[in-house]
Amino acid sequence: MALAPSVTAESLALQACDDLDSFHTVRRAYACIEKLIVPQHVNDTDDVYPKRTELGALVRLVNEELQRRIEAAEATLQSLRAAVGDAQRG
Repeated sequence: MALAPSVTAESLALQACDDLDSFHTVRRAYACIEKLIVPQHVNDTDDVYPKRTELGALVRLVNEELQRRIEAAEATLQSLRAAVGDAQRG
């Protein structure tokens, strides 16, 4: 797999680190959802808790974004493997 001259193993490694950092953002979003779901022992639950459909939409959105980021990280790592392999052969 030939890479553009401007794409180096170093730039791919930096991109992989950025991709992995984005997973932490998604994980924090999940932690937020979990905190919303945990009972808070408040009397008026209609004002405190989101509706089930709202939580469902949020979970779907987070799942889609997590999948997108996983695919981006996998693509970056595949390019990094190819760049390292080319450097070792070349």
